[in-house]
Amino acid sequence: MAPASSPLRTIVTAPPYADFLPEVAAHPIVSGLRLNTVMPLKESPAEALERLHKLGQPIWVDLKARQLRVVGAAIPPYSEVRVSHPIKVDTPVDAFFSDGTEAVRIMAVDGDCLILADGPRRLVGPGESINIMHPSLEIFGTLTKRDKGYLAAMQELGMNKVMLSYVELESDAAEVKELLPEAEIVLKIETEKGLGFARRHGSAHGQLMAARGDLYVEVLRPHRIVSALRDIVQADPSAIAASRILDSLAYHPIPASADISDVGFLWSLGYRTFMLGDAVCLQRDSVMEALNLLEALGQELA
Repeated sequence: MAPASSPLRTIVTAPPYADFLPEVAAHPIVSGLRLNTVMPLKESPAEALERLHKLGQPIWVDLKARQLRVVGAAIPPYSEVRVSHPIKVDTPVDAFFSDGTEAVRIMAVDGDCLILADGPRRLVGPGESINIMHPSLEIFGTLTKRDKGYLAAMQELGMNKVMLSYVELESDAAEVKELLPEAEIVLKIETEKGLGFARRHGSAHGQLMAARGDLYVEVLRPHRIVSALRDIVQADPSAIAASRILDSLAYHPIPASADISDVGFLWSLGYRTFMLGDAVCLQRDSVMEALNLLEALGQELA
């Protein structure tokens, strides 16, 4: 855990087999490790969690819940893409891949199968997320089979720290508690409905997280991310800021000026805990540079 005097804490996404994880876990501002359950494992969830637990940091298991993700692979256009949940939505309708940078048109829906008209013009692979913001969207079911497998493994091991994606309803947290009664839940706010939940309930059902990867796509107008971030931390002063943090370090050893200003802005809103996402955490040099930079920024801003 980070020392009490540290003004800034960080949760780091842990690639399950990275050989640099002991160094990351020992960093003074690291207060936990996040296992993204989309990442593949060569062992069972229980074996992986037990191994990561030996690093000496709390392990947060990030369940995908109702987040729409690709199952299998497809090559558009006019291909059928299967997703993690059956859905219902008025068609044709726009959808977005790649953190909102690729727009496609869904022409028809048949349960968990989407028929895309015009893209992305590449292989669409397993685990990719899809954002559909139309108000008619209904997603049937919450926890996936994989989510439930992880909760069973956590129960077996006596672990209880859960991150829950796409929270929109009180029943989302309740479903986790039914399977893991002692769960300590971080509620990831990633949609307009999730923002409404955060404004109504604050931290009554768990600590809030501004999960900016999908939230930025889902707020409909990019500038609305500012008020969304403000509303979340006002609803829960202990809220965590996550995703799109210092991502430039994943591609270049010198951080972008905008990334540094972004951390300063989040700090000014009241965020004191930050979670580093997948991209910056896949390599030792990028994640360690991000941690060192966040440590320096915390000292500068305090």
